[in-house]
Amino acid sequence: MNSTQNAEKRGLIQAEDCALLVIDMQEKLLPVIAEREKVLSNIVKLIRFSRIMGIPTLVCEQNKLGPTVSEVQNELEAYHPIPKDTFNCFGTEAFEAQLESLGRTTILVSGIEAHICVAQTSLTAPAGYRVHTVGDATSSRTLENAQAAAQRLLQAGVAVTTTEMCIFELLKRAGTEEFKQAYKLVK
Repeated sequence: MNSTQNAEKRGLIQAEDCALLVIDMQEKLLPVIAEREKVLSNIVKLIRFSRIMGIPTLVCEQNKLGPTVSEVQNELEAYHPIPKDTFNCFGTEAFEAQLESLGRTTILVSGIEAHICVAQTSLTAPAGYRVHTVGDATSSRTLENAQAAAQRLLQAGVAVTTTEMCIFELLKRAGTEEFKQAYKLVK
């Protein structure tokens, strides 16, 4: 077994198999979210990094909460949000179809609210998908709810990671052109 196979077996994420999911970063919801500036900053970093690494980004929006905030929209190469009525993104056929069309099986989940849409999406990913919820790129109206979500996800076997963990895990090595570009995001 080579080192790449060992890494995958142990759960390390691979850029060529990842998609970034941004959930409900919407105008009407973001203002009431705990640590919203940190969450927004980390999601912007993840989107910028995803562009560097060629990782596709999907955006879901809960109906009636307005559009995704401009700070996120402005980072996207194209803004084509997937509308949903369900809390779980996998409850929306359009999301499932777009994700399947990407051919990626690892999903980096970010957004709000951690204990509702993020948790339900992370907990119900169909067989064949691996979910890494980016803890510092998610939150809820209260930190208590966000912390409870992270604990529940961990107990259910969902990987909870951080923005920097994702970035450096996906980079794999220093000295590359991708590293030079990405390093500017985290310093």
